Amino acid sequence: MDRDAVLELFDRQMRQGARADGPGARVERAGGVVRQTGATDDWNGVLWSDLDQHTADAEIAAQIRYFGGTGRAFEWKLYAYDRPGDLAGRLRAAGFVSEPAETLMVAQVKDLPTEVELPEGVRLCPVTDAAGVEQVADVHERAFGIDSTHLRHRLLSQLAEEPETVVSVVAMAGDRPVSAARMELPPGTRFAGLWGGGTVPDWRGRGVYRALVAFRVRIAADRGYHYLQVDASSQSRPILQRLGFVPLTTTTPYVYKG
Repeated sequence: MDRDAVLELFDRQMRQGARADGPGARVERAGGVVRQTGATDDWNGVLWSDLDQHTADAEIAAQIRYFGGTGRAFEWKLYAYDRPGDLAGRLRAAGFVSEPAETLMVAQVKDLPTEVELPEGVRLCPVTDAAGVEQVADVHERAFGIDSTHLRHRLLSQLAEEPETVVSVVAMAGDRPVSAARMELPPGTRFAGLWGGGTVPDWRGRGVYRALVAFRVRIAADRGYHYLQVDASSQSRPILQRLGFVPLTTTTPYVYKG
């Protein structure tokens, strides 16, 4: 894989040319940034920027004013190659708080394993209704220890209005959901995105996460996507590297709550 070429394509299609990630959201170019705005339960924030040392502070202030006018917290999704080089420090100085960095990892779909190997007694259930969304949210809360309100809203909206743009799946051990994940399928791009993959603590290390990746790889191949991308945590990065994903850069959320 030509990492520089793939990163350039990712930047152009998934950041500069980003599409709204839910029915109630919109993406717009405003000054030196591309941003998404939506309802309270949508993701609100800056996806891409074209700034330098002379324009950065004014643009940061402009986005604080804009999102402040909506009354919503928002995120500035900063990538390691974004300019100016001290943009992270400028965001912190303006009141943003950084969350843990993740690694942008990409693999060619054709190079990834597609065999779904599950532990005995575990089955995969595609999510098609509100009951399935509740199972995904349950896993998400137990796996990551965070509230799933936004995730519920997003999945329910997508399933109702844009079902072709998302695939979500739950791993069930008997009647208990033990792992879950989703895949975003933005139209007109070469990248499908793996998101939200999580396994409850007592089921980790048994291969369920790898099975969820393989399940989604099959679908991405059937839909004609060339690449899969993941914002990988420190937990998932080693697994993804063993499967064939390549780290391209890091990305850090900077959150502004006002």
